[in-house]
Amino acid sequence: MFPTSDYHTHPQGHNVRPYTIDLLQPWIEQCLAKGIRSIAFTDHDRYAAGVDFSVIDRLRERNPYVKILAGIELDNDPSSSTDGLHWVEKNWERLDFVLGSVHYFSGETEMLDRAGETAQIESRGISRAFDQYVQELEKLIARGHIDCLAHLDLVKIHGLLPLNYDPANLFRPILELAKTSGLAIEASTAGWRKAVGEQYPHASILQMAVELDIPITTGSDAHSYVQVATDYERLAGVLAAAGATETVTFQRHRPNRSQSRFEQSHSLDNSSLQ
Repeated sequence: MFPTSDYHTHPQGHNVRPYTIDLLQPWIEQCLAKGIRSIAFTDHDRYAAGVDFSVIDRLRERNPYVKILAGIELDNDPSSSTDGLHWVEKNWERLDFVLGSVHYFSGETEMLDRAGETAQIESRGISRAFDQYVQELEKLIARGHIDCLAHLDLVKIHGLLPLNYDPANLFRPILELAKTSGLAIEASTAGWRKAVGEQYPHASILQMAVELDIPITTGSDAHSYVQVATDYERLAGVLAAAGATETVTFQRHRPNRSQSRFEQSHSLDNSSLQ
């Protein structure tokens, strides 16, 4: 048994590529192949010009066996996030799901998670960099208009960790803010593809989220349809070890846990979907 939703995907990659059926249909085919019942398209807000809600509606009509969510990833990009927030506000009723993420330290114009680019963290000192990252998460939550926090401890991406690092202790204030704000957090497989070599967030953070009864979504951060639900069997084991018995799905920003319990059978008979 494994999670059956992927709520972090980037069909446009890192360019503006207007949504078309030809662009999005392979993602649905991969969902069917992987037993994924629900997918959210969450391109970065800087590429919102490529999002076409009418195409998503047509895709839903063609694929009734997969729950397709219109989404966006709203981050703290100093050059685009203000416009991104305005776009989310304008389209809130048409969106199902908004991921919130931190990719920038205050005062920086380059993303902190660029592959192999460790200078931003090293120049600050690792411990201070982690503290500043948490501060940016606090600002993100205070800004609002998000449903779920993506890759909560992304700052670890390069495998650089503070001395005597206690993930649950550092991120507990963020989890408490998420709880107060009614937010979910994401369990992501993307970290296994990065230098850190583990899921986001750390297992102790996931365990604390379970203890605080914070809803958990699952995502792959796929930038190609072939990455949909990558390493989900592995993620299922991590979630089970953390005490999670369910993940959460969304529709029109409303979480629904009743259809996502791990105890239920999630196998898809693909032959019946043809």
